[in-house]
Amino acid sequence: MFKRIAITVLMLGLAACASEPPQPQVDFNREYDFKSVKTIAFYHGSGEASGSTSGQVWLNDMVHNRVDEALANALRGKGFEIIKDEKAADMLIAWHLSTEEKTDVRTYNTGMSYGYGPYGYRGYGCYNCGGTDVRVRQYTQGTFVVDMIDPEIKQAVWRSVVQSKLKGEASQNQGDYDVAALRIMAEFPPHMLAATPN
Repeated sequence: MFKRIAITVLMLGLAACASEPPQPQVDFNREYDFKSVKTIAFYHGSGEASGSTSGQVWLNDMVHNRVDEALANALRGKGFEIIKDEKAADMLIAWHLSTEEKTDVRTYNTGMSYGYGPYGYRGYGCYNCGGTDVRVRQYTQGTFVVDMIDPEIKQAVWRSVVQSKLKGEASQNQGDYDVAALRIMAEFPPHMLAATPN
């Protein structure tokens, strides 16, 4: 059970509690040669936040660095070299967090009950029959996006997106971010999937 979900899940949840992490949605350019990619650098505009101020507050310098390190660790684990020079890299990585305040309205029926009557038999009792209970809850929806960009054509050729309700505060544990990054980068590069037996 995942007790902590870092910014992508992650990361998006920024160390939120959840029984099952949200699944990333992946899209990519099927004509792109991912096998030629050896070196990756962070895009200079990576790590921005947009939307509600609550999401932006979470992205302080320390959280930003933890996310960068987690994504870099995930890519190193796949055999890529992380370099600092954008111009020398085969591919660039950029991530973005967007947040939006939302309202969850749920309606519940509050009428029928079932139990023993005054003469010992079981039956339905009607208390406030047809009544409803309306519960309104405010929450922050987060969308965490990772783009892999070809520096020559200056276009994203792979994208992973995770959406989640943001809860709690950002984790201070690098390991939480590493776990989330492995999940969001699991399908990069696409050609690795073809080599995996069913």
